[in-house]
Amino acid sequence: MSTTGGRGRPRVRTGYGVVEGRTGPGGVSVFRGVPYAAPPVGALRFAAPGSAAPWDGVRDAGSFGPTAPKVPYPPRFAALLPDPDIPGDDCLNLNVWTPDPAPGARLPVMVWLHGGALTRGSSAVPVYDGSAFARDGVVLVSVNYRLGVLGYGLFPDAPANRGLLDQIAALTWVRENIEAFGGDPGRVTVFGESAGAISVGALLGAPRAAGLFAAAVLQSGAPEVLRRDSVRAMVRRMASLLKVPATAEAFAATAPRDLLAAQGAVMRRSGPLVGGPAFGLVTDPDTLPGDPLEAATATDVPLLLGWTSEEYRLWLAPTGVMRLMDRLGPLTVALARARSGKDRAAVRALRAALPGAGPAELAGQLLTDRLLRDPLRRLAAARRPAPSFLYEFGWPSGVPGLGACHALELGFVFDALHVPESSWLAGPDAPQELADRMHAAWVRFAVTGNPGWSAWDGDGPPMVFGGPRRVEPAEPAGAGPATPPVLP
Repeated sequence: MSTTGGRGRPRVRTGYGVVEGRTGPGGVSVFRGVPYAAPPVGALRFAAPGSAAPWDGVRDAGSFGPTAPKVPYPPRFAALLPDPDIPGDDCLNLNVWTPDPAPGARLPVMVWLHGGALTRGSSAVPVYDGSAFARDGVVLVSVNYRLGVLGYGLFPDAPANRGLLDQIAALTWVRENIEAFGGDPGRVTVFGESAGAISVGALLGAPRAAGLFAAAVLQSGAPEVLRRDSVRAMVRRMASLLKVPATAEAFAATAPRDLLAAQGAVMRRSGPLVGGPAFGLVTDPDTLPGDPLEAATATDVPLLLGWTSEEYRLWLAPTGVMRLMDRLGPLTVALARARSGKDRAAVRALRAALPGAGPAELAGQLLTDRLLRDPLRRLAAARRPAPSFLYEFGWPSGVPGLGACHALELGFVFDALHVPESSWLAGPDAPQELADRMHAAWVRFAVTGNPGWSAWDGDGPPMVFGGPRRVEPAEPAGAGPATPPVLP
């Protein structure tokens, strides 16, 4: 049911009660802060998500709901990555943008899972505004889920992968309620970036998520799990700082601010490139029984997979680590080669593809291969003939030193370059034409299962957005370089 409330505000009846949203530019209706599960507090803090409580009357859905508890980014990253912190217990909520909040519309649906290393981020980041998707005929849903130790800490007395269970609960809510907002529950595409893409990869291999979506997009993240002892190490370090047992019961009895302070302290020892203990997904008989990369190869849903050409620059440039790596010279490349598993021939090919590149750039590209390009290509190759569409984002940021870095494509995918926070990464004068093209490809994929270019055939480069590729994978001896398709 869809009605209009006072002051022309749209109303939709969900399975839990009526929500009242707002009408934005172009007639897009948006409903923010809608609960999909019970607040994870008290005994539920480390439990699987419980059912949201129904309500009487009309629930206001005019503003974003509380964000999941998290530690802030360090200052140098906070200047580049907006991350609103909205207090409150009811953090398992979602937002819906729709052009037609009526049950008969049967529009394609896209469900967005934000990034942030599974420890930061939220659906309230301004760049994730879903208005452009709704303008173009897609119902856009964005989701908050538990982060850090609350979502991914491993305990003997709590279910594993609680953040993943939250995402599955949100997708279940979509299946049961999205028709009332004009969406088609049989045409759901789940998409995410960075940790959100890792989450999408896990959903591809999670039995509980089977049948909840029909297509998927992985942006700058590949299906992966961490070693259980690595995640346990984070919990034990926190327990040592807090002087409590390493159990969910003890952590649930600890003040949230103390939990976050301890989490922030132990997180300083790990990172996406240096490795070390971290919070993340683990294999688990109940939630994720096998390696998600292997499980994803068995799916036949269309996949859109890709990366930026200089992912590593976001991780290394803001802190000055790239300058240190350049000073270390050959040692930097040797360490990166060992960690990435590449041979010397691969390094020679990389030097030829990047004449004049310093040790930091070479090392960053080697590690990006290990983290992203290689596993995503393996996934696409192993799924054939199921369709996989590969892309690379190659436009360099206007912010000095960032290049075509991790997360830069987000403002283009969401067609949100007009949002002031987009310029934090992109700088001024980012090309709107590129946003038009990239956003249209994502919409086309949600509508048709094809973004507008041929599925990957197991060889050759991906579609490139924004300019010539900076890097090509090493070619076999005697093979000439392939010429990628490019969208300017």
